[in-house]
Amino acid sequence: MAVQSRYFAVGAVVPWARAGVGAVATQAAGRAAYGPEILDLLAHGLEPAKAIERALADDERRETRQLGVVDAEGRAAAFTGSECNQWAGHEAGSCYAAQGNILAGEDVVSEMARAFAQTSESLAERLMAAIEAAQAAGGDRRGQQSAALVVERPGGIPGNREGIDRIVDLRVDDHPEPIRELRRLLDLHTRMGLVLGTYELYERREWGSAIAATEAALARFPDDPLLLYNLACYESLDGRRETALTHLESAVARDSTLREMARGDADFALLAGDPSFLALVEA
Repeated sequence: MAVQSRYFAVGAVVPWARAGVGAVATQAAGRAAYGPEILDLLAHGLEPAKAIERALADDERRETRQLGVVDAEGRAAAFTGSECNQWAGHEAGSCYAAQGNILAGEDVVSEMARAFAQTSESLAERLMAAIEAAQAAGGDRRGQQSAALVVERPGGIPGNREGIDRIVDLRVDDHPEPIRELRRLLDLHTRMGLVLGTYELYERREWGSAIAATEAALARFPDDPLLLYNLACYESLDGRRETALTHLESAVARDSTLREMARGDADFALLAGDPSFLALVEA
């Protein structure tokens, strides 16, 4: 679930997701309680369209609501009430529901759906691409203020110590360019995920595989100091003295705080007496 609005802290009220169940957006004259209520209906076997119908059945203000729902099987449905502020509308298809209100025009929703369908990366990247495309098409005609991105998966991240289903949870509550800021946060989140993804190989002492995984991550983020530092650690443990020194020097040049970390890091035992290493960590 991804969202942007000219509204403070939109991530606190619009996006709702539950691993293995589905995702819900409750917008316009939004009622946040519809998020968990509809997720409960999905969990009890209702299809998205029926869940929306059930949730709105006794709502006297239903025509001011806007809802988008996708279940874990990829079934989707959306509702835009007749009293939502224009332009308001939605588009739903296999595995997605795109909607908005007070938009620059219909292209905002169609571009959102197009970008989601045509992006082939991770779910978080597809959601990010969708709201970036929506903004490029005009977005909320009032402007921008906040944005959020939530992804859940049963079992969370394999090998991750956190043990929760929520694998992405990013919010920008108040910012002149919240989508640009959300992109920055997603890139940071991705970098950290790539860093953590090599630790399992490290713990299994599979130095060669850890080196290969870190090099692949650096192909995407070539200047990340922590990735460079970890690569130096893995190369040192694998007996690759020269490349370990080269990558450690690059890491320290980008983040001087890593110098002190390296000084006492047992992973650099191979380099402990090397004058180049000593000059680097004591500089």
